[in-house]
Amino acid sequence: MRIYTETEKQFIVEHLHEQPAALMLQARRYPQLPVAELVQQIQARQKAMTKLPRWAANPELRFPANISVEQSSSEATAAFKATLVSGNLLADLTGGFGADSYYFSKSFEKVVHVEQNQELSEIANYNFGVLGAANIQAIATTAAQFLDSFTGHADVFYLDPARRGDRSEKLHLLQDCEPDILNLLPILLQKADKVLLKASPMLDIDLAIAQLGKVAKVWVVAVQNECKEVLYLLQQNPPAQIVREAINIKADGSISTFTFTSEHEQTINPPYSDPLDFVYEPNAAILKAGAYKSLTQHYNVSKLHPNSHLYTSAIVVSDFPGRIFRCVGTSRYNKKELLARLPHKQANITVRNFPDTVASIRKKTGIREGGNLYLFFTTDMHQKPLVVYCEKLT
Repeated sequence: MRIYTETEKQFIVEHLHEQPAALMLQARRYPQLPVAELVQQIQARQKAMTKLPRWAANPELRFPANISVEQSSSEATAAFKATLVSGNLLADLTGGFGADSYYFSKSFEKVVHVEQNQELSEIANYNFGVLGAANIQAIATTAAQFLDSFTGHADVFYLDPARRGDRSEKLHLLQDCEPDILNLLPILLQKADKVLLKASPMLDIDLAIAQLGKVAKVWVVAVQNECKEVLYLLQQNPPAQIVREAINIKADGSISTFTFTSEHEQTINPPYSDPLDFVYEPNAAILKAGAYKSLTQHYNVSKLHPNSHLYTSAIVVSDFPGRIFRCVGTSRYNKKELLARLPHKQANITVRNFPDTVASIRKKTGIREGGNLYLFFTTDMHQKPLVVYCEKLT
């Protein structure tokens, strides 16, 4: 891998926020530079600015093709994962760009970064040097080949199987991803104490637990209320009840956590109510984890309907893990009645357990997006369509 000159690095820094296509049109102005290659670096950094801001801003780092950046963990999720496990040796068997390996290196004496793409392995190894992560060893091989030749014993194997098919379609079933974790699992648990698996947020958690077996714990990780990762910890002798943690990493870096078990969730008979003074919408991690009834017990709130996953209370619950609203009224799903309450024909709309989509509601009613009013189109405890008018609490 060629090391960039100071002039080439400066070109990347100076043009980092410009349009790549426009830069290519100006290539003749820089006959001494490999403009196409440098523009690729700029393009990859631009894609990484949100999920890997510190890396994107570091002129010394090298970036791979865009697809590898897209599939990389974010700094926030990689840093969080590094708090879940620790020990002497972790092998990242799907190393990729190396963000996860880098953060794991802060929790382990040694990390092995395994990546089958030779160029990507070289880029990651170079970046580890730049970042001062001297305890990471990069090996260019497949996960299966590494496991065949590995004669030691690891504390943890980490895998984030590739979830894109031959035609770049997104995959989520375990058996469709590469490497096939279901085939590798016996040897993984033979050669490591624990396996930490990152799976698609689209994969049903109960299905994954049934397929994997030996699941000890599940984390559902959202970043600013957008579900990003579901992590499964596997070990030879898991506990009888699998703990699930719903994690929401907020914009300020603080973390909201809700912990429960599926077994306890099933024993709860939640209270139901018509909308009271306050309405709550759980964060995305809780909804994905399935803590629908546990919330009512922990926060003393009532559900509007078994399948709506909206909650209400007469007294505000300020630490509820999600959005909190003041209820200012309700109405039927009727265009005339709706517009009578919306003089500017403007509101933020959410549907929960409702037959129409947001787009369909806007088309039928003419309500534009925006404003300070939030409308929840849902089904109430009496099985009737309901519109709940809310103002967001800050």
